[in-house]
Amino acid sequence: MKRFLSMMLALALFNLATAQQDSIKTKDAKKDWSKLNLKSRAKDHFMMQFGLNNWTNTPDTIKTTGFARSFNAYFMMDFPFDTDPRFSVGLGGGLGADNQFFQKTRIDITGSHADRLGFENLVSANYFKKYKLTTVYLEAPVELRFIKNPENPHGSLKGALGVKVGTLLTAASKGKNLLDVNGSLVNGYTEKEKSKKYFNNSRLSVMGRVGFGVFSIYASYQINTFIKDGYGPLVHPLQFGFAVSGL
Repeated sequence: MKRFLSMMLALALFNLATAQQDSIKTKDAKKDWSKLNLKSRAKDHFMMQFGLNNWTNTPDTIKTTGFARSFNAYFMMDFPFDTDPRFSVGLGGGLGADNQFFQKTRIDITGSHADRLGFENLVSANYFKKYKLTTVYLEAPVELRFIKNPENPHGSLKGALGVKVGTLLTAASKGKNLLDVNGSLVNGYTEKEKSKKYFNNSRLSVMGRVGFGVFSIYASYQINTFIKDGYGPLVHPLQFGFAVSGL
């Protein structure tokens, strides 16, 4: 996972660096990028990301499973450089939602009996067939963007590197369909709990994306820990997937 993220960021950085080198080279017939007609430029005002969410640095006692998915939706403003509109700065805001699934595990997120986030192993006890932890953040991303051909945005390579700062809006666990130790249904009971007690109220992530036209692949990595220091394992969520951006 970390290798994939590193490759993603390196590729985006390579594209940006190569483009920057091209822009500063002295040529006899150098194009005046500042005089381009940017009416058709894709400003990526709306960006949606669909990805996989992975917890890094988790101990073996925490059994994650299933399709841990993430969905991010942002509205962005785009500010091209006057001297070279292939480069721009994008900033905006939106929401990010993550779902992490667990196998034969219950998480005591309310902390009713402990001063530490508890991951209860239910191998020899009744457990929920489906169990997940959902977190939702209000986020503000900032990107350094590059588009190879601003005159044909829907047929051009593009890339971006940036950071995003988020604040935790909600954290909730949900268990559905209680099974016994043999995997037989006990009842269709659903357990829901909500609490932000053990989770960092803010998150800082680095991110990168590279693509063609309105489609791209992206990756992001949370720099600070997902769980508060001293309250649980030093988890750093890693996301990767595909993005759709345009308008």
